[in-house]
Amino acid sequence: MTSATRMGVLALLWGSGFLWIKISLHEGLTPGWITFVRCLLGAAVLLALAHGAGQRLPRDRATWGRLLIAALLCNALPFLLFSVGEQTVDSGVAGVLNATTPLWSLLIGLVIGTERSLRPARLAGLALGFTGVLLIFAPWSAGSGLMTGGALALLGASLSYAVAFAYMARRLTDRGTAPLALSAAQLLAATALSTPALTAGGPAEVTAAGVLAVLVLGVLATGLTFHLNYRMIAEEGPTSAATVGYLLPVVSVTLGALVLHEPLTARVLTGMTVVLIGVGLTRFRTGRAKRAATV
Repeated sequence: MTSATRMGVLALLWGSGFLWIKISLHEGLTPGWITFVRCLLGAAVLLALAHGAGQRLPRDRATWGRLLIAALLCNALPFLLFSVGEQTVDSGVAGVLNATTPLWSLLIGLVIGTERSLRPARLAGLALGFTGVLLIFAPWSAGSGLMTGGALALLGASLSYAVAFAYMARRLTDRGTAPLALSAAQLLAATALSTPALTAGGPAEVTAAGVLAVLVLGVLATGLTFHLNYRMIAEEGPTSAATVGYLLPVVSVTLGALVLHEPLTARVLTGMTVVLIGVGLTRFRTGRAKRAATV
């Protein structure tokens, strides 16, 4: 699978996840149960793939310790925050706020030293991207803004992803463990970490649609997606992997409007456009920078 194809499939599967979360919530599942089940199903898929490929789970304590941190930052915490956030925020908006992950990744890269150059175009993109987020939140609007706990939870989930990408690239990839086995082990750890969330309340009357939605969420939008994401981090680096978030709003907004009939307000659409332009500018590199990156 080529890089472009992997990115397209990843964006489609990952972007549809916001729809499946919203349907699961509507059909009786709680955020805690959605988080636990998607981790469990995703782990089962990856374990089967790893077994078929003859890959073994890591056995040393050091790797499992790093996996626990990655599982918290990349799975258990953001999965729960997205489910909590979508209780009050549309699935399309959730995808738009998730698109801030590349912006957070750039900021983190500047802090930890992996991004040593912030050229004017990238600086403008960073400022423009977060201006788009501010436009979406509209804190100046008393009745129609998104300055809510749910929206803040979604933004926190995107930040958690960015931290996880940087950590995984530094501490987990290229260390001798095959990607499938590493992905499976991480989702196993995430399943364990998400178990306490079940005490927040059990599912209500879960419908067949809710069961189907969480199955798709766990098997396709978590298991398969996570494997593709890990491959991208290993082969292209954390910033390139986070750029998949650039495509998610288009998928989430389109599915939210077509399937759930979510309203497409001018403010949110404008904010999404500004965010995506900002993210695009942060990916800008001069010819010299591009050549240096390939050395």
